[in-house]
Amino acid sequence: MSRVARAHPLWLAYILHRLSGLLLALFLPFHFLVLSLALHNAARLDAFLTLAEIPVIKLSETALVFLLAVHMFGGLRLMALEWLPWSGAQKTWAASAAAGAVFLSFLFLMRAI
Repeated sequence: MSRVARAHPLWLAYILHRLSGLLLALFLPFHFLVLSLALHNAARLDAFLTLAEIPVIKLSETALVFLLAVHMFGGLRLMALEWLPWSGAQKTWAASAAAGAVFLSFLFLMRAI
């Protein structure tokens, strides 16, 4: 693959969608572990949830919301590629998907602070 193809915005959207999916898949076991604390040991869950007030954790939660939004918008972009006729506006839709993900994660961060 040439460097020109890798610099194409749709190729970058593809990579971002794949990476967000991979990182979300790596996060899921940790998420299930925390949910199991709610079922088995409420005191440990409460102690764990106090960590959510640490600014670094809030930033990592914002990153998680960003990954979720990127993956969701990337999936919608892929469905549009599958179902809609090809047009030159595909790059605009990819940029809009990225902007929407940044916007949603920024809203989450502002609410978390």
